[in-house]
Amino acid sequence: MSGSAGDDRLINIRWLPPILRPPGGMTVRQERVFLLVGVAMLFAGYDMNVFGLAAPQIQESLGIPEDKLSLTLAFIRLATIAALVLAWSADMVGRRRLLLVTIFGQAIATLATGFVTSAPQFILCQILTRVFGYAEEMLCYVVIAEEMGATARGWSTGTLASLNYMGGGIASAVFAAVTLMPYGWRSMYVIGSVPLFLVAYMRRQLPETKRFEVEQNVEKLSTRVGKALEQTRRLAHEHPRRLTGILIAAGAFGFAIWPAEFLWPKYLQSNYGLAPHEVTMLIIPGGLLAVAVTIFAGRLSDRIGRRIMASAGCVLSTIGFIGFYGGWHIPNMWLSWIPAFLGFLIADALIAGLSAELVPTAYRATVSGLRYLVAILSGAVSLALEGPLYDLLHGHGPASLVLISVMPIAIIALLSLPEPAGRELEDIAMQPDHA
Repeated sequence: MSGSAGDDRLINIRWLPPILRPPGGMTVRQERVFLLVGVAMLFAGYDMNVFGLAAPQIQESLGIPEDKLSLTLAFIRLATIAALVLAWSADMVGRRRLLLVTIFGQAIATLATGFVTSAPQFILCQILTRVFGYAEEMLCYVVIAEEMGATARGWSTGTLASLNYMGGGIASAVFAAVTLMPYGWRSMYVIGSVPLFLVAYMRRQLPETKRFEVEQNVEKLSTRVGKALEQTRRLAHEHPRRLTGILIAAGAFGFAIWPAEFLWPKYLQSNYGLAPHEVTMLIIPGGLLAVAVTIFAGRLSDRIGRRIMASAGCVLSTIGFIGFYGGWHIPNMWLSWIPAFLGFLIADALIAGLSAELVPTAYRATVSGLRYLVAILSGAVSLALEGPLYDLLHGHGPASLVLISVMPIAIIALLSLPEPAGRELEDIAMQPDHA
């Protein structure tokens, strides 16, 4: 599905204020692709945030012990292994076809989560949800990298991440009424599945990326599996520093950030004493501010560089979470969640974008999948360690601070990578590893 000549016509992005619009504008095709991908990320963000928001209610309902809460999420995050295999197939069958599968699979698994009756059933349904959801997120960043112009890729990455976390804001708005809904947290999953089914229907209009179509025309499908493996080996041989830098940055960031990021809604309720509706009153304005700044940060990264902005996000999130979990008796210290969340959004989005920008088209989905695998599994290990640290240090706050102390490793790895801002993907892929 290549579209028509009119698809290349530049348009104004009227659904964003001028300061947040992409530099250089968008074509009709680029806007359509971005919206079809972005809307899915919006509602996927809703789904992925329900567990963190409703953790106390889910714990009580399913009998999950306090020191096993993070371990439960660690088990769920093992879904990334299957998600990686699923994402790899996009380099063979195409981005569009696989994105149709992932969104529909996520919708079904999300709906099923609302009907579980035990912790093992909950874990199983959430594993299935995340198999499709993680593969979906990997591929969305690949599509954005391949479709957007060189001057707007940073903007696109930041805006895509913002939409994902706006979905978390929608989840928090629904969470405000969790004690009033007839089936509590279960209703949140059922509600979240409905827009996913609608997006799955709308996504029939999503075109295949032009860069993948070019690759597909060059070689037949029967030869793609062997060639993809050979290209991956060649990438590791020709760009070992680049691949290693991506994976170390993603792994260290995932290890450092995920316990702190997962536990903050529960910490607001259990340690700062906020009720569900009060958590929502903090998340909505704070999240909207973070989302707007993240879009601007993505656009700024097109000018000053991805590495600098991603590193700044790592620093900001670390400082914010130190304040949030530090246990200091300072009035309104819980507001430090806002810069922590902002830094997390910026760094998470730009690290994901870097992995898609720094490698050639033919195995971009594969490398993005590897980045995601390392980040998720590192986060799973960190979450598994949080339980024993909770028992040792007598609190989620001290445990989270111990784990976030590895963040400097991610910053060092990020600064070792080539800078892709403002450059065409083909030029970046041809750059020598030492440059």
